[in-house]
Amino acid sequence: MSAHRVLRIAAWGFGAVALLLLAAVLWLRQSPYWAGITLFAEGHRVENFRSMDRIFPSRPVARSGAVWAFDRDSRLLPATYRFEGAERDLAAFLDRTVTTGLLVVHRGAITHEEYRLGADETSPFTSWSMAKSVVSALVGIAIDEGRIASVRDPIGAYVPALAGSGYGAVPIEDALTMSSGVAFDEDYDHPLSDINLFFVRTMAVGTPIEAIVAGLESVRAPGTYNDYVSADTMALGLVLEAATGVPLAEYLQTRLWGPMGAEADAFWSTDRAGREFAFCCLNATLRDYARFGRLYLEGGAREGRQIVPAGWVAASVNPTAAHLLPGDNPASSWTFGYGYQWWIPEEPQGDYTAIGVWGQYLYVDPVREVVIVKTSADPAFDDHDHETIAALRAIAAAVAATSPR
Repeated sequence: MSAHRVLRIAAWGFGAVALLLLAAVLWLRQSPYWAGITLFAEGHRVENFRSMDRIFPSRPVARSGAVWAFDRDSRLLPATYRFEGAERDLAAFLDRTVTTGLLVVHRGAITHEEYRLGADETSPFTSWSMAKSVVSALVGIAIDEGRIASVRDPIGAYVPALAGSGYGAVPIEDALTMSSGVAFDEDYDHPLSDINLFFVRTMAVGTPIEAIVAGLESVRAPGTYNDYVSADTMALGLVLEAATGVPLAEYLQTRLWGPMGAEADAFWSTDRAGREFAFCCLNATLRDYARFGRLYLEGGAREGRQIVPAGWVAASVNPTAAHLLPGDNPASSWTFGYGYQWWIPEEPQGDYTAIGVWGQYLYVDPVREVVIVKTSADPAFDDHDHETIAALRAIAAAVAATSPR
């Protein structure tokens, strides 16, 4: 065979491969998998974060009953906040952190509400890990109903699939405080980390969630070190499902979403088998996230009706164990303190916050009677936690200081 003929055959071969690759890309772009592939991609994530029902299956969380209404009392945001010894521009910070929504509530009145980058008041913003605080509330309700006997019960007593695993003997409370002692790589920047492979295994391979959680190993005694791992919340989700006999979304709908007076339906993203990702991915409007924060601000009650036990709310946001306290803590992997799936900022002022990756915050300041929700698509979210708390504290202080009541 001549060299010319070989080259011609090779060229045809390369052309055929190129056409196949192009066809594959075009097919992917029209397929339901494309949104998942581009979930975090620049130019896609802002829209994706309010359209998660296009990316993952989900379970509905229907609203019901009378809406817990907010009053209106519009006030200006402060122009600046103080961080690392300098005055900084708040508007520039909101731009820099790719803010998609900001809602401020003081004493039951909305004082500021804005939506950015195509969002509006009907947008179902994904929570990412803010959902962990909702799971905590559901655990407290389940204990109050007697479905979970004690916060010190071992997880394996409720989830037989985890009985012989690293989670088998872990008390529920130690999973609530991210102190299970189970190893789990939470690095979102590493493509082969446990958190990234969790989605690959559940969605692409179809591995059952309990099988993934059961495969994790203990590396230290539970209740001794605070190390943030999303698998702890996934284990709590399995406990709730086993204890209540219903999916998380259904329990949320009947015990919390309806009773607290949500104004819009929500939905919870699931794996292929229809099981909710307990550690993330509740999707709701800013106002309904604020209602959940207001519920905690008011000790778990709505207009005199107790929804989340008051004692549970207090225990959730007031950690006492040494390894859970904020500040420079050798028994913790972070400088924020940690309660029952709620963060306690440094230099405590009685405030606490739910935090989700990419810059989601539900901030509660009981002293100033302020709730703030901030949703974002911030690629530098890990670098902005402390600055965000400084900005939210400044907003809360300014709102409280200008209150006419």
